[in-house]
Amino acid sequence: LQIQSVIHFSSTGKVNPATIKVVNNVISQASATPSSVNYHFTRQCNYKCGFCFHTAKTSFVLPIEEAKRGLQLLKESGLEKINFSGGEPFIHDRGDFLGKLVQYCKHDLQLPSVSIVSNGSMIREKWFQTYGEYLDILAISCDSFDEDTNQTIGRAQGRKSHLDNLFKVRDWCRKYKVAFKINSVINTFNVDEDMRENITELNPVRWKVFQCLLIDGENAGENSLREAERFLISDQQFQDFLERHSSISCLVPESNQKMRDSYLILDEYMRFLDCREGRKDPSKSILDVGVEEAIQFSGFDEKMFLKRGGKYVWSKADMRLEW
Repeated sequence: LQIQSVIHFSSTGKVNPATIKVVNNVISQASATPSSVNYHFTRQCNYKCGFCFHTAKTSFVLPIEEAKRGLQLLKESGLEKINFSGGEPFIHDRGDFLGKLVQYCKHDLQLPSVSIVSNGSMIREKWFQTYGEYLDILAISCDSFDEDTNQTIGRAQGRKSHLDNLFKVRDWCRKYKVAFKINSVINTFNVDEDMRENITELNPVRWKVFQCLLIDGENAGENSLREAERFLISDQQFQDFLERHSSISCLVPESNQKMRDSYLILDEYMRFLDCREGRKDPSKSILDVGVEEAIQFSGFDEKMFLKRGGKYVWSKADMRLEW
């Protein structure tokens, strides 16, 4: 890194404090290890969640051999946990593309943890029969335990029951020994809901609770495919929801600040996305410039990643779950 090229001295010969902060950020990102990466390999989805911050702006999906090459590069740079997401990751090739990547990461790359975030609507038991042994964690997104609220949010396809799928997938996870997780986005339409009884019944290993987040060009602004402003809640509303559910031991809260800086996100071209400015600014693809160069432009805050509990027992072999 040419650090000296970005340092400017004032007339007194002192370094501008703002410049020091920029330099520290550059050094931090340059030395960051991609131990946990979220790979959004497709933007296509069969749901229309109003607050979605990774929308179907393209239909591009890398050829599977190129995707594997990128995953190999990440492994060589320190990857321990890969999370496949979308869009809806089971939509492409009916989940077979996803399954092959899951198998490659666990069997060939020997990664400690392989996980998926899905809406659950397109998962079939046959997928678990073929690929379940290679998957550590399956997270299903569920924002409400009221079907009408899910319909209002857009977490639905037609009149099909999102909750029926949720419970069905939970049972398959138990049957095929995959750790079951739930993700919920707290927004205007579910912020007053009491989910304690439902979460206790489902008994996930983790319940990740996100605050609704605006990303320019995705769910806010002129070129966005969603208008999420009406879903936005205040920090106090989010805290009130967390306090109401504080008895749930598996709850993992994530405010907007934690979300914006503490994730390494790869898009469908395998570019890191920097969300610090409230939008997704892409790096060059790791397939073109390598991981070390691309990660410099990721905006990744490794300290915040550790502070929010991003590193946990994420291999099902270490969870000692009672299947």
